[in-house]
Amino acid sequence: MKITVNANSHEISAVTLSAALSELGINSPTIATAVNGSFVPRSERIDMALKDGDRLEVLSPMQGG
Repeated sequence: MKITVNANSHEISAVTLSAALSELGINSPTIATAVNGSFVPRSERIDMALKDGDRLEVLSPMQGG
């Protein structure tokens, strides 16, 4: 299926958000995720089904000041 991750197109075989993150090599426990503009908590990623054309945003915290 084709999804967009942080404005970049990707072809994946995963059908859940959790599996998609693994397939894309995104393994950090400190990321935040949203699908089609809606925040998805870490506890819900394993059950969050993806479909062709979904938009995924992955954000990681930044340090500095």
